[in-house]
Formats: sequence, C-alpha cells, structure tokens
Amino acid sequence: MTDRQKGGLPLRLIIATIWAIGFMSPAPAAESVRVGVLKFGTVNWELDTIKAHGLDEKNGVSIDVRFFAGEDATNVALMAGAIDVMVSDWLWVSRQRSAGEDLTFVPYSTSVGAMMVAGSSPIKSLADLKGRKIGVAGGPLDKSWLLIRGLARDKFSLDLAGENEIVYGAPPLLAEKARQGEFDAVLNFWQFCARLEADGFRRLVSANEAASALGATGDVAAIGYVFHEKWAQDHSRAIEGFLRASGEAKALLERSDEEWLRLAPVIRAEGRELDILRDRYREGIPDRTIDEEEEDAARLHAVLARLGGEQLVGPGRALAPGTFWRARE
Repeated sequence: MTDRQKGGLPLRLIIATIWAIGFMSPAPAAESVRVGVLKFGTVNWELDTIKAHGLDEKNGVSIDVRFFAGEDATNVALMAGAIDVMVSDWLWVSRQRSAGEDLTFVPYSTSVGAMMVAGSSPIKSLADLKGRKIGVAGGPLDKSWLLIRGLARDKFSLDLAGENEIVYGAPPLLAEKARQGEFDAVLNFWQFCARLEADGFRRLVSANEAASALGATGDVAAIGYVFHEKWAQDHSRAIEGFLRASGEAKALLERSDEEWLRLAPVIRAEGRELDILRDRYREGIPDRTIDEEEEDAARLHAVLARLGGEQLVGPGRALAPGTFWRARE
C-alpha cells in the first residue's frame, strides 16, 4: 500500500515541504541603530553609501539617521538616550568617562585640519607666521589649534596665540574670508581645507604632522563613532552589524571612483574639488589597531592636558580607561 493510499501525503512531499518551510522562515528582525549626525557633516557620505547599497540590511541592522543642527544638540540627544550612536572625538569621550559616564569610541577617520595659506603666499613655515593674521576654526581649545601651537612653541619658540592676531569663527565663513585674502593663514577643518586646496591654497602644516612631532607614532583617529558601553553590551548584534556596514562602506569608497561620482550631489562638489575631497577622505581611513590608536591618544592626551588644561580635558589628567571600545567576547 502506498503512502497516499494510507491517507497521508507522500514522504518525499513531506520532506520537501519541511525543507521549503525552513528556507522561508524569516531571518531575525534587523535591529535599529539610531545615528545622530549634522545635516551637512562628512559622516553623511558614509551613511549614504551604506543605505544606497543596503549594507546595513546585509549586516542585520537598520540605520535610522537623525539630523541635528549642531554638536551640542547631538551630544544632548546621545546622553538622553534619544540616539544610539554619534560622531565625536576621543578627548570628549575620555572627559565624559572621567566624570562617570560610560561612553566609548571606535575610530572613524584620521582626517584632521591644517594650516592653509594661499598658493602665492611667501609663508613657508610656522616661523613665518609671527605677527600675522590667522583665522582659526573650532575656537581657542580646538585640538588641532593646540597641537599646532605646541609645535610652533617647541620648534620655533613662537607663541602663535600671543604674537598674532587670531580670529575665531565658523569653518565656512573662515574659508570664504581666506579666499577673499583677509587672512595670512587659516586653520580649518579637513573638508574645508580640501576645498581651499582646490582653489589653489596649500598646506603649511597639518594637525597630524604636529601630533607626530609631539610624540604620536602615526596618524591618530581624530573622530570616531561614540556610544554608551552598556548599550553596546545589550545590543552587541546591532553595534557589530553597524560597524561591519561602516567598514564595507569605507572599503567601497576607497576603491571606487564611481561611488564618489554618485555621491557628488550629497558632497556638493565636482571636478578637481571632488577629487581632492575623495583623496583626503581616503587618506583618513584608519588602518591601525585599537592598541596603537589608544597608545597614541594617551600620548596626545598628555600634551593636550598641558596645553589646554582642565578646561579642555576635564579633571582627568590621563586618557580614561575604556575610552576606546573593544568588542567583548
């Protein structure tokens, strides 16, 4: 008597049905990761790449991008639990940890600001800046400014802040004033430096060069993804998937010129300007171990503590343990 004559389904059909059901079973739901960013920040280039190629879904997460008007608003949102991840620097993370918070940091980019001068400028070194008018983005406690001030003091016995006319301002405004010839030199964020470079400006010295002269053994990640350690422990699949997606986006941006052409409307650049922004971004992709990053950050923290004091680093005189995140086994 056959299986069907017994009143049941054929055995081979039952096996096939079970096999098919197994393949049709839904994958675990993607975990949402709320990322807070500035509307026109460079982090958007990576996040746009992730979303355009479905790299978040591929890695089991759904990235929910939340836009903010400024860094302070983003910081408040992270501390209040309104977002899960944002971008900031390890110095701020260390300061927060010294105050009892559980924030932690994963390197995102080593791209940093630079002191820029016009291509025809007679200024050839930091020593030539004495008595000049300098524009500085980020304020008097900006890390790049402090590092370059430290280099000028150590190498040329030059007090850049004390012996020059310093104008602090917003990065886009300072860049435009530099184009108009209102400054002898301008220290600006890396992306504005790249745009100035496209307009014929040249780098006098970068913050990475200053950091190297002050003890760093390589280019240190200036900014990184920041999140609460407890959140990462409770949502390990989410943070690991997010960081994998980030790494895959960086790899695509590193190898594909076509991807930069797709991003051109987001970046709001084309031609030579887009090429320089692409090249400077690629130079800033971190390629060192967390241990190497942390060791150099600790060295620079000591330098910055000396230059900026408690107003910059807070009560902690050394890099706080746990500032750099390591996945827990």
